[in-house]
Amino acid sequence: MKNGLVIWLLPRLIKLIYLFLVNTIRWDLVGTPYASDDPQRNLYAFWHARMLMIPKLSRGVWHGYMLISSHRDGGFIADTMHLLGIETVRGSSTRGGARAMLQMVRAVKDENRHLAITPDGPRGPREKVKKGTIQLAMKAELPVIPLCYATRRQWRINSWDHFYIPQPFTRGVFVMGDPVIVSADDDMDDAIARVQQAMDETQQKADSHFD
Repeated sequence: MKNGLVIWLLPRLIKLIYLFLVNTIRWDLVGTPYASDDPQRNLYAFWHARMLMIPKLSRGVWHGYMLISSHRDGGFIADTMHLLGIETVRGSSTRGGARAMLQMVRAVKDENRHLAITPDGPRGPREKVKKGTIQLAMKAELPVIPLCYATRRQWRINSWDHFYIPQPFTRGVFVMGDPVIVSADDDMDDAIARVQQAMDETQQKADSHFD
């Protein structure tokens, strides 16, 4: 009974925290804003630590799936995303990855969906692009668009990813990077390096926005 209550309560608590923060922070946007009428489908990529506020960019207008790990903690994240109107696919490099990748590729081909992923999730290394992200982009034939947000004031949790929680009543920015094109015949190491560079540059632009 206790575990069931936690499973029910925690996603709703995270949702309330998100709604409080998103409505008390004054946000800027750098880069090309998402347009629901754009026929181009993309693979949106953001670090695991910067997941909390991402629904602001997608809620109510984003036609896509977000990949969430099959680990226990991923269940809380998936339930929270569902409460915010974001559909998910469960899987990771260590559990259910092949099935999840097939499901996401089919979602692009059959349902014309966008995709979203944390390239360093679910267990790191922190802020390092892993091969699965590139494999998904290649198989789904999608450009990778890096995303990052930052705020003038924030807390960092002592977790593997140094999870980033904005403080309320401050200023924030979302940065949308330029698309990175990868194709099935690209060298894997080169593709990883190009996406890594784009992710790093997008994060640097976000983190330096208020300097």
